[in-house]
Amino acid sequence: MTATTLQPEWTDKRRYLWLLSTLTMLLPLGAILLANTTGNALSWWFGPIFVFVMIPLLDMLLGEETENPPEEVVPRLESETYYRVAVWVAVAFQYWAFVTACYVAATYVLPWYSYLGFAITTGTAMGIAINTAHELGHKTDGFERLLAKLALAPVFYGHFFVEHNRGHHVRVSTPEDPASSRFGESFYRFLPRTVFGSLRSAWRLEAERLARDSKPVWHWQNHNLQAWGLSVLLWGALLFWLGWSLLPFLLIQSVFGFQLLEVVNYIEHYGLLRRKKENGRYEPCRPEHSWNSNRRVTNIFLYQLQRHSDHHAYPTRSYQSLRHFDEAPQLPGGYASMIVLAWVPPLWRQVMDKRVIDHYGGDRSRINVG
Repeated sequence: MTATTLQPEWTDKRRYLWLLSTLTMLLPLGAILLANTTGNALSWWFGPIFVFVMIPLLDMLLGEETENPPEEVVPRLESETYYRVAVWVAVAFQYWAFVTACYVAATYVLPWYSYLGFAITTGTAMGIAINTAHELGHKTDGFERLLAKLALAPVFYGHFFVEHNRGHHVRVSTPEDPASSRFGESFYRFLPRTVFGSLRSAWRLEAERLARDSKPVWHWQNHNLQAWGLSVLLWGALLFWLGWSLLPFLLIQSVFGFQLLEVVNYIEHYGLLRRKKENGRYEPCRPEHSWNSNRRVTNIFLYQLQRHSDHHAYPTRSYQSLRHFDEAPQLPGGYASMIVLAWVPPLWRQVMDKRVIDHYGGDRSRINVG
């Protein structure tokens, strides 16, 4: 781990910057404001322009942040309510933006290219909100776990609540994990494998949990059914209010939103492998089993999700306490720019395959090839 000078007066310089994470929830509102102000059709595409053009540029300009909080201040950081409330606010902003976006989509007469851009802008915000759900879903507090399911409801991807915590974190960087991408596998081959594999796994995990309590899988305590039920209620209320013409908008933003989650999954563990021990079990997950990035701007907007190595090696640590490790493999850019590369498989392989091979010192037997 990178050495950190221990200073008793240490303070979190990014304490209030974490609130910027909530602003990504408001991308649809920004698009509406720009479109109404300028009349420019490109304004409806504000979401992807901001995330995949502006953020990578800011990452390049502002560079990396590798400072770690001193370990003696971590208990205080973890106990401060402020950091938790900052995430709760994001869910409130998410619903404000989502409901407003649905109203605009149902009542404005937009050409198809503006309609599509606005749906993708909304899907960009709702996809990023899955990261809010990710942070909340790792908590044990019932209120925060409910917020996690609410954050997943707009994209109808509630099974992530189950699969990520009890499936992905157990099997990460192994051939058995549908959310860990394999060396040489394009994102477009990975996407159906992870979507359907994660869905099957989440259903099986809940079936096994409920069976231990002598309950059927079709039980109200099934977390998948609870989360999907929230989506049904949300979508149903919006369709009742605004009409069935809203359905294409809901579907487009949902697909774009959950593929955004899955392309991040694709990036985070590409080609990395935990070795199997003689007893048939895999070695513990360590920082070397996740791709890491310290790009300053993207980390602020994503609750330090890019410090993914620490998150998987020590999943109970909250976002404000996550650390950089020198031994973790490093991505050449932030997630925003790496997503664009992943969407273009030849570019992705040109950039990443050599890094995977170098990480293992040329030993291809240590690479996850499925």
